[in-house]
Formats: sequence, structure tokens, C-alpha cells
Amino acid sequence: MSIGWNDNTPIYRQLKDKVIGMMLDGALKAGDALPSVRNVAAEYQLNPITVSKAYQELVDDNLVEKRRGIGMYVTEGASEKLLASERQRFVREEWPAMIERIRRLGLDIEQLLRAVPGAPA
Repeated sequence: MSIGWNDNTPIYRQLKDKVIGMMLDGALKAGDALPSVRNVAAEYQLNPITVSKAYQELVDDNLVEKRRGIGMYVTEGASEKLLASERQRFVREEWPAMIERIRRLGLDIEQLLRAVPGAPA
């Protein structure tokens, strides 16, 4: 897990987003253990409370489960749940802005698809 922190978002949130990204990318699958709070805190020079807060939010979102004495594990169905919610968020929040920008620039779908490597011709 390589992370470059930015000052615009709390670090615990950035860490949570990084773990979510790893789940969406398939780097963390159902049943996989998350790195321990101590390891993450030491590796990235973070306060363990910051790491714990990020992990607790993942637990609260039912993406990760605590197994007493052995660690945190990705729950069954976590990636599917994330994918569905990310798709909804994209359509609700990002897509309207993209459509507006496309209209403003006078582009059409065929032009855009031709410009994307690997897209259908």
C-alpha cells in the first residue's frame, strides 16, 4: 500500500479510501486480512488511533469485520457492495458534470469513443 497524503482530507479518510480502492481493484478480496493497525501506523508514521478510526469506519460500513484477537478481514460481498455504491455515486455526482462539460465543449459520443484507446470503433 503506497500512499501520498494530501492536506485537503483527513488522513483517516484517505486511508479508508485507499483500502476501498484496493477492494475495488481486487487487491483485497473477501476473507483477506487487512494489515494490522500497528504495522500500518509504523509503516506510514501515523498515530495508531488514526488507523483505527479508518478501520472502524470500514467495520461500520460492513466492509470489514473484526475477529477478536486475530485482526480485521474483508467481508463477503464487500467488493460487490462497493461497486454498486460507487456506480450510484458516479451517476449521481460525477456524470452530470461530465455531461455538462461534454456539451460545453461541443463533443459527441463518437468522437469521445474514438479518442479512448481500446474503445469500440
